[in-house]
Amino acid sequence: MKQVEIAPEVIQLTRLGLVNCYLVHEADGLTLIDTLIPGSARGILNVVHTLNRRLRRIALTHVHGDHVGSLDALANELAGIEVAVGRRESRLLQRDFHTEPNEPHAKPKGTFPKVQTTPSVLLTDGEMYGSLRVIASPGHTPGHIAFLDTRSGTLIAGDALFTIGGLRISGDASALFPISNWVTWHKPTAVASARRLLELGPEKIAVGHGKAVTQNATSALQKAIRHAE
Repeated sequence: MKQVEIAPEVIQLTRLGLVNCYLVHEADGLTLIDTLIPGSARGILNVVHTLNRRLRRIALTHVHGDHVGSLDALANELAGIEVAVGRRESRLLQRDFHTEPNEPHAKPKGTFPKVQTTPSVLLTDGEMYGSLRVIASPGHTPGHIAFLDTRSGTLIAGDALFTIGGLRISGDASALFPISNWVTWHKPTAVASARRLLELGPEKIAVGHGKAVTQNATSALQKAIRHAE
C-alpha cells in the first residue's frame, strides 16, 4: 500500500494506484478517513503499526463501497473504535435511498454495500471533529461530507473532487475517469458544493481518487468549477 505525506498531519494511503484513504494525526492518536475497498484492513493496520500510534477513530466522507469496503473488518479488529459519518449520509448506510423534501428528486447512484457496523458519531456541517472541520458537500451522494484540516489547510474532499486527468468536480470527470459521471447523484449540487469548498481557500486538496493537489490548489479548483459550469 503506497504512502504519501500530504502535510505533516495527513498521510495518503493508496490501494491499486486508484483508491485513497487518509490517516490524520491527532494528539491522542490517528483518525482514518474512509476505509478503501474490501480486503484493505490489514494493509491499513500495517501502516498504523509503522507509525507507532493508535488508530482511535474512523470517519467516512460517504458510504459508497470503495470507501466503506473495509469498515466492518477494521471495526471487528478494533473492538469499540469510534466510527463517524455525516448525519444525512447515515441513512444511506442503512440503505434508505429516499430523498428529503429539500433535495433534488434523483436516486442515489453507485454501490451501497450492506454494512454491519453502526456509527457511534453522527457529524453535522460546520462542527469540529478533532482538528477537522466537517464540511457538507453533497452531490456525489446526498450526504457527502469533506474535512478541512485546520492546521495545514488541507481539504480532504473525498469524492466531491477527483484528480485523475486533472482536478475535476464529481459528475464532470475527465475521459480517463468516466466512472465519476456514472455514480454521481446530482451534478448541479456537486458544483454548488465545489463553490463552497472554494470559499475555504484550501492550501492543499486531497481526494478519494488521484493524487493530491499540493500547489495552487485554489486556482486549480477555480478552473475545475469553470469547466463544470
